[in-house]
Amino acid sequence: MDDIFGLQALFPEAVLAIGLAMVVGNGLAILKNRRGERPAGLEGEFRPGRAWFLGAVGVLLAVWGAASLLS
Repeated sequence: MDDIFGLQALFPEAVLAIGLAMVVGNGLAILKNRRGERPAGLEGEFRPGRAWFLGAVGVLLAVWGAASLLS
């Protein structure tokens, strides 16, 4: 029986989307920090180690999601 709604691909698509969001979000945070920009009205410090780690996790998730969709 064919899957009309494509529910078999839902989990890999979600993993891919979350991974790409993590890569883009942390990449922008690193870029803005290098330019000296800070979010308006927010306090706290930028943690480059955390941003690089979460960016790497995002890359792993994106690769995993893409590989799952292509297989």
